[in-house]
Amino acid sequence: MNQKFLTLLLPALLLATAACACDVCGCFMGITPYDNQSGFSLMHRYRVFNGYQRYGQQPQFFPAGSRPFFSTPLSHVDDDFRHSHKGDASDYEIFRVMELRGKFFLSKRVELNAFLPYVMNSARANGATLNLAGVGDVTVFAGYHLLRNIETAGVQSRLIVGGGAKLPTGNYQRRNAEGRRYPALNQPGTGTTDGFVYANYIGSYRNLGLSLNSSYRRASRNALAESLAPSITTFANLFYRVPLGSGNQWQLYPSAQFFYEKTKGETFEGRRTGEHAMNNALLGPGLDVYYKNFSLNTSFQLPVYTATTDHPASAGRMVVAVGYSFHQSNYLLR
Repeated sequence: MNQKFLTLLLPALLLATAACACDVCGCFMGITPYDNQSGFSLMHRYRVFNGYQRYGQQPQFFPAGSRPFFSTPLSHVDDDFRHSHKGDASDYEIFRVMELRGKFFLSKRVELNAFLPYVMNSARANGATLNLAGVGDVTVFAGYHLLRNIETAGVQSRLIVGGGAKLPTGNYQRRNAEGRRYPALNQPGTGTTDGFVYANYIGSYRNLGLSLNSSYRRASRNALAESLAPSITTFANLFYRVPLGSGNQWQLYPSAQFFYEKTKGETFEGRRTGEHAMNNALLGPGLDVYYKNFSLNTSFQLPVYTATTDHPASAGRMVVAVGYSFHQSNYLLR
């Protein structure tokens, strides 16, 4: 049977910081020919902010002095680093996440997911740099496949609804030798418990498909009264299936992907500070490759709209993931 659906891998939701200069929802959706199959994947996500719009500076996907995947050393801070923005063109904020993701189907309609991230945050401000790394905030959620019309010829569709939580497992109070706390923006964890709900619709006709996903998130306050205003994220993926090889063991899924995020930024003691508000739209290509039960998922997106703020602008995001899906034929629940 040729299923042509995206596997929903819901946002990790603010893995790097309560300030949310990283992905509001770090959304990534891989395309898989294995429908209703449990599995796991290892993902690397790169998100960068660079250039001040108010000064006419153009954002750079790989700013000078940065690295696309890992930063060395992972934990380093210049003594004079302060989280302040004075228009220096060399400033950047980069959020890298290595994330282990697992999906398990309890039944054909009920799935459980868990994400364990390792966060690597880098920032440069006014000539000083800061690199922090550590285990981030774990995300767990469940989805119910409300609509499951996948065994029909031609047009097929699926609607998934669900929700979950991001748990405060990461350290959000890292400090230097003098006891000064590093900026919340760069901490591996947030200290908040975030609840979210989402809906994902996937439809296809023959080899052409479209997936639409939207999520809404609210965060609690951490022990320092920091939080994030409610946020929304929308992701659209237009893909095409290209079977290759004997028995279609190889399958390619080129796609066009659209990502939108919006939040009014940080709050302190329940009041908005105006810091790190975001209203961004990104667009770019994706390519997913499947061989038997193995997968390689890639996507690359650049900004098409960024609301002007006094912080570095969104410069893009990139995702690379490898995964394995099991041949699941039995479920714990009917």
